[in-house]
Amino acid sequence: MVDFSQAALRKLIIHKVGNKLLEEPVVLSNLAIDVEAQEELSTILKSYFLSHFKEPVFYHFHHVSSLEFNEIYTISGELFESTRGFVKRSKEIAQILYEYSNHPKIKAGEIYIAMIDDCNINGELTDVLGIFKSENKDTFLKTSEDEESILVNFDNGVNIKKLDKGCLVFNTSSDEGYRVMLIDTQGNTEAQYWKDEFLKLKPVSDNYYHTQQYLNLAKGFVTERLDDDFEVTKADQIDYLNRSIDYFKKNEQFNEQDFASAVFEHTEVIKSFKRFKNEFQAENDLRFVSEFDISSPAVKSQTKVFKSVLKLDRNFHVYIHGNKDLIERGVDDDGRKFYKLYYNEES
Repeated sequence: MVDFSQAALRKLIIHKVGNKLLEEPVVLSNLAIDVEAQEELSTILKSYFLSHFKEPVFYHFHHVSSLEFNEIYTISGELFESTRGFVKRSKEIAQILYEYSNHPKIKAGEIYIAMIDDCNINGELTDVLGIFKSENKDTFLKTSEDEESILVNFDNGVNIKKLDKGCLVFNTSSDEGYRVMLIDTQGNTEAQYWKDEFLKLKPVSDNYYHTQQYLNLAKGFVTERLDDDFEVTKADQIDYLNRSIDYFKKNEQFNEQDFASAVFEHTEVIKSFKRFKNEFQAENDLRFVSEFDISSPAVKSQTKVFKSVLKLDRNFHVYIHGNKDLIERGVDDDGRKFYKLYYNEES
């Protein structure tokens, strides 16, 4: 887990990185900002930089040849060892980002590079290198008073409640590529340059990752494959999704065989699920482990995307949370489809 309550912003510098493909410039600062002398500004910036990192999802730096060839990994290590070259190293980071800003949809923006002390990761206080980019500007109203009235004007600026892109590099597990947390609100293909090209990150294979990946696998099977292999209704699909998430909520440890038996029950469905898992692994270059400790934060996060809503035309939404035997599907004599629901109490 991560706790930023004791964190202190120690160093900060801001550069501006344009789109290289569009021949926009990169503007580099020569001086760091004295944030330690500006307590109120430091508090606001700390909130802007850190408050968006909530889920304990960790990555690590990698490189196809050798970790030492990952430029941001190398610069991180140099800054953790000594911040005397902070301005120079920050310029190098900005230039590296500029080299990868070569997609027409990548927006120009300010890049904030910060050194932050006393961040707590899994009970250990450590320093952090933060790299943040603001791409989108909001319009703000500003009021002022004179002798006769209150005046209003506007300006454009960064909304501190929205962080477009960011990463935190924790000074721990350096031989494994450090521990890195990531934010990228764009999340589309052209925005992958932030994670895959600029930072070159891979997920850390911890319990959070295993839990998240297996729930994604189960959801993918139920929503993408089950209906192709078997004759199932939407209510059946929702029941399988509910069974999947319930297994993770009710158990502390995951066992693949137990999961398949508890959720899918029938031999042919289990075989279909295993085929889907093998295909998914091959297509996405993944390897699922068969046993791990279930991460409660990952289950809580994934529960939000497990939809238990049966949508019937534009007239009805039926939320199915439990026993599917209490819902029947049929067709009347006029060919109209219907569901019959059984219940004890109305509220």
